[in-house]
Amino acid sequence: MSEKLDRAVAHVRSLVSFEPRVGAILGSGLGNLVDAVDVVAAIPYSEIPGALASSVIGHSGRLVFARAGSTPVVMMQGRNHFYEGHSLEDVVFIPRLLARLGAGVVTITNAAGGINSDYRAGDLMLISDHINYLGANPLRGANDDALGPRFPDMSDIYSKELRAVAKEVAASLGVGLREGVYLATSGPSYETPAEIRAFRVMGADAVGMSTVPEAIAYSHMGVKVVGISCITNMAAGILPQKLDHLEVLETTTRVQKEFTALMLALLERLGKHAAVAAN
Repeated sequence: MSEKLDRAVAHVRSLVSFEPRVGAILGSGLGNLVDAVDVVAAIPYSEIPGALASSVIGHSGRLVFARAGSTPVVMMQGRNHFYEGHSLEDVVFIPRLLARLGAGVVTITNAAGGINSDYRAGDLMLISDHINYLGANPLRGANDDALGPRFPDMSDIYSKELRAVAKEVAASLGVGLREGVYLATSGPSYETPAEIRAFRVMGADAVGMSTVPEAIAYSHMGVKVVGISCITNMAAGILPQKLDHLEVLETTTRVQKEFTALMLALLERLGKHAAVAAN
């Protein structure tokens, strides 16, 4: 993996002379954040050695270098998923690339179904912890010691320190930000009502099909993570209606202004935090 990453880093740096400080992974329908930043360059995943193109609606599949205020950022406009048939090692390849390019802090976003009955479609949820229900782990197999330890600690996988920063930013903007546990399933089918009842008993507040592999890989590398879910629909069985991916995209469009304002302010604050940490 580290050799593949070295080749990808060399290729990207041959195209872009830009040193990002913060990374961001933009989930389903959330890629329009790039329209609100000063874009320096964009590289399709298909042009990066070792990377896979994204095939899911709402995921553009580009590596975007930009400035969010004064903060240099590198953003994944879309991601790869386990349910597309990729190995988890491939799923976390581009997220790992963000870190190797210089991002010491990464914000991971996703569209998620609400399990907590107090939630409503359109809510934003700060991820406090996760439950890995994928049935797999991106660190399975021989460990690459150049990336991280064999048995990395996961007790603060979504940095408590940076969650406090996110809460401060949200409060300053008047943006409502819930906080809860995210559970990841393999997908691509949505969950059954019985599964959602079980997940609620397990302590999950939201459910989706991403984020957990990336967060594990970043913890392995010593990269701090902030996770934010956009609750795009209530999970199966909570409301008397069927689930549809178009509802996901419609909800993210509706909350785009609020989400963009939060992300822009958060990226700038994280940039300052990363600069202090580097010194």
